[in-house]
Formats: sequence, structure tokens, C-alpha cells
Amino acid sequence: MRPFTYTNAKNTQEALQETTATTHYLAGGTNLVDLMKEDVERPDQLVDVNNLEFNKIEKNQSGGWSLGAMLNNSDTANHPDIRQNYPLLSMAMLSAATAQIRNMATNGGNLLQRTRCPYFFETSMPCNKREPGSGCGAIDGMNAVHAIFGYSKECIATHPSDMCVALAAMGAEVEVQKTDGSSRKIPFNEFHRLPGDRPEKDTTLEEGELITEIHLSSPEFSDNYYYLKIRERSSYAFALISVAAGLSIQNGMISKVGLAMGGVAHKPWKLSKAEDFLKGKKANTENFEKAAELALKDAKPFEKNKYKVEMGKKAIVRALEQATNRTA
Repeated sequence: MRPFTYTNAKNTQEALQETTATTHYLAGGTNLVDLMKEDVERPDQLVDVNNLEFNKIEKNQSGGWSLGAMLNNSDTANHPDIRQNYPLLSMAMLSAATAQIRNMATNGGNLLQRTRCPYFFETSMPCNKREPGSGCGAIDGMNAVHAIFGYSKECIATHPSDMCVALAAMGAEVEVQKTDGSSRKIPFNEFHRLPGDRPEKDTTLEEGELITEIHLSSPEFSDNYYYLKIRERSSYAFALISVAAGLSIQNGMISKVGLAMGGVAHKPWKLSKAEDFLKGKKANTENFEKAAELALKDAKPFEKNKYKVEMGKKAIVRALEQATNRTA
């Protein structure tokens, strides 16, 4: 461990004033502390934000609910309003990690967790995300679990969150507070970045910004939803591919769709073309298969992760079928 200073912020203003270019906010610490132990993250200062007031679930002005960033994943996923109104989100969150980790991990921290690419964690290997300019070991290395969409020659890592895939499908917003005391809301699909030529930067957050809340719009997909997670073992593993599917179905016809994939890109991958195709169509396997073909049409796999293309198609179809059959 490298030396660092620690500040236990008593309020939001104090947390924001304490930040520097090398500050990290500390909440549950389930990812950050591990990275510090591995000498991947090297903050000079930690600002503990666990005592801030953003630890509730409340109704918001849009008719939906807002999730406090400092509330843990377990309390969020099991909250009666979330289970009833946003079961897709609850299902995705409960598929992640272990109960012990969910009890510690926070909503804001979940959005900020970093890739589990082994080249990122192994400090003896080249990784542009960990050390810009060093190269990407995965491109010509072991890339069976890596991206098939949106990558660059600088980085082919994937985003690991389950919660974020559901939030992408649902179209949430992330509210952040800036160091000058003002705030802004970021559409969820604009919160995470593709790697481009700066893979070390995972999000569109500006220096010192603090996530305070995640805003959900009025409830959708509470009847027809499914989160499918495919992994190398049945529990406590990150997704090779995941699919969050939400449908609004009236008289057998699809009126609205929320569809996103995990394990395929540097960010949760919103399947907008497939969503547009399915609107107004019958909720049946034939249309789901066409949507899946459309969703994976632009995939560009590497030699060792070509399986993800066919697996992704089948996963989309299965998730949509499972979502439909909940009330069929």
C-alpha cells in the first residue's frame, strides 16, 4: 500500500472542497480498495462520503424514484418500491457478486467500478487504461472475455456492472454535484465513455464531481422484464454476456422496449436499433430473432471471442422470450 491521507467528510460541501486531482471518493470500497492493494489505483487522498445524506430512495418530480448514491446495493434491490416498480433493476442487482459485497457496495460506486480485464489488474503487463501509452496486452493476448463493440486500438476492455446494464435499458439519469456547488444531470447512456484514445477515463465526470443520485423515470416494464446473465460459473462471476430486457405489451403488440447488453463493450451497450425494430411488432420469437440479428450486425470480435456474437444473439432472444412469458 502507498501512503495516502484520509478525510471523513461530514457534509457534501466538505467532501467537494477536499478534492484534488489525485482524490478518490470512498464509499463501500469494494472495488477501489482492491485496486489500491494491487497498486493499480494510487490516490494521494481518500474522501469518505458514507456519512452524506444521499442514502435514501424517494419519489421524484417525474413520477419515478431517485436512488441515493450512498445507499448500498442490497437495500436498493430489496426496497419494496424498487421491487414493485422496477423489478428489472432489482433482478440485475441481485445477480451481482455476493450478498456480503452487495451489503457494502453503493449505488454510486457501482457506476464507477472499473474493468476486470486481467491486463488491467496485472501491473507487469501493458495496459493503456492503467498506464496510458504502455499498449494493450489484450489485443494480441487472451481476449476471450473482451469487447466486440465500441473498442479502439488503445483498449478492448469491458464494463463489469450488472446494475448499469439495467439502468441503460431503462434510460436513467445520473445527478452529480460540482465543486462550485452546482449540479447537473447526465443521461445514463452518456455517463460512461467508449475508450477512444483515452481509455484511462471511464466516464464523462469532470474533476471533483460527486455522484449524488440516480433518477428513474415513471415505472415501466414492471410486468414484462428479464435480466439474463451468462457466466463461466453459476455464481459470483462477472458476465461473459448479459441482457436486460424490458417490454410494454398491449394485446400482444410491443409498444415500448428497453434493451441493453453487458460484457460486450467499454460501457453498457444500448441496443437502440433492435429497440426501434421491435416497437409496434408482435411479441414473438420470429421478431426477437430478427432484432437479435440487427443488434449483433456490427459486432467486430477478435479471434478468441467470436463465440460472443452467436451467444449474444441467443441471449437477446431468450431474454425477450422470458420477459414476454411473464404475463403471456
